[in-house]
Amino acid sequence: MKITEVRAYPMFSKIDPPSWTAHEISDSASLILIEVRTDEGISGYGEVQGGPQKLICDLAATFGEVIAGMDPHGHIDIWEKLFSLTSPRPGGLGGWDGMPAPMPRTQRPQIMAAIGGIDIALWDIKGKATGLPVHKLLGGTADSVFTYATGGYYIEGNPITACADELGSFVANGFKAVKLKCGALSMADEVERIRATREAIGKDTLFMLDMNAPYGVDDCIQFAHAVEPFDIFWLEEPLHWHLQPADFVTLANNSPIPLAHCEREWHRFTVRDFIDSGSIRYVQFDSTRHAGFTESLRIAHYAEARGVQIAPHTAAHIHAPLVSAFGDAAFGAESHGSHERHPIQHDIYSGGAHFRDGRVHLSNEPGFGVEINWDAVEKYKA
Repeated sequence: MKITEVRAYPMFSKIDPPSWTAHEISDSASLILIEVRTDEGISGYGEVQGGPQKLICDLAATFGEVIAGMDPHGHIDIWEKLFSLTSPRPGGLGGWDGMPAPMPRTQRPQIMAAIGGIDIALWDIKGKATGLPVHKLLGGTADSVFTYATGGYYIEGNPITACADELGSFVANGFKAVKLKCGALSMADEVERIRATREAIGKDTLFMLDMNAPYGVDDCIQFAHAVEPFDIFWLEEPLHWHLQPADFVTLANNSPIPLAHCEREWHRFTVRDFIDSGSIRYVQFDSTRHAGFTESLRIAHYAEARGVQIAPHTAAHIHAPLVSAFGDAAFGAESHGSHERHPIQHDIYSGGAHFRDGRVHLSNEPGFGVEINWDAVEKYKA
C-alpha cells in the first residue's frame, strides 16, 4: 500500500453569543479535515484544530507531496521525515536533497498541526487495513472510557454564577466530572463562581479548574489556597505562558491541589521536562493541534513510566482509543459539555465514538469508525 494524495478541507462556523476564556475570545468554531488517500482505495481521516487555516492546508499539500509513495503503515518514518523539515539538515539547504528547504521558524505551530492531522489519518488507515478499531490496535480492551465535560466560558452580560447552572446541567445529563473555565475575573469573583458551581454539582462530582495561564507563581499559590475548601481535583494551565518547569515546581510544592499541564506544548521534548520536574500529576496533549497520535503515544508512554497520568485535551473521539489502551495510567478524555461549543465536530462525523452517562463509548468498526458527512463538510466550507 502506498500514499497517493493528501487533501485538506477547512471549515468554519460562527458561534453566537461569543464567549471568553481568561485569555481570548471565541466567536467561531473551526476545523480542518485531513484526508490521506492510498493506491488501494483506503482513505484515512484526521482533524486539525489551528490556524491560519490556509497556511495549514498549504503545508498539508506540501507534505502530501513529500510522503507520496510511502507506506502509510510506517507512521514513525513518515512522522520523522516531516518533522525533519523543521530544522536545518546536511545537504538540505535550498531543497538540494530533493526535499523542501527547511520550513520557516515562524510556521512551526502550523507545521506541527499539519503533521498532526496527517498522522491521525494514518492511524485510521492502519485500522481500516487490518480490520481493527484503533484502540484494539493499541492493545486496549475497554470499549468505553471515562470523560468529563468542560464549560463555564465567560459570556458578556451573564451573571458571574451562570456557570453553576451550566455545569449543574452537565451533571444532570450524566457526567461524573466537570471542568470550569476560570481566571478572568478578580480572585474574589472567581472564588464565588467556584463556590456556586460546587454547590450546583454536588459533593460527589469531580471538579477541575481550567485557568488558561492567568497567574504568576505567588498569586497562584494564594488562589490555590483560596479554592482548596471546594475540593478541586486539579488546576490546569495555572501559570503565565512564559513560566517554565522550575516555576511549576515552586507552585506544586506550595499548592494543596495537583497540577495539570502541557496541552500547548508542541512536542515530547518540552513535555518531557515538565514530567521530569515532578511538578505535574496529569499530562495533557492534543493530537489535533500538535504532531498527531504518534507523538501523543510517545508522551503517554513516557508519562506512564514516570507515574504521571495522561489526560488528553479535547477531541475525545480521537483520544479515547489511547485512553483505553493505557488503562489505569490514563485519567480520561475531555468532552464538550454542549454540542453547540463545536457544531462542526458533531455534524461532519457519523458513527465512531459516542457519549453517554459520563463515558465515551468506542466504536468497534475499523480505524476510528467514522464516516464523513460530505454535505456537512460543504456546509461549513471556509
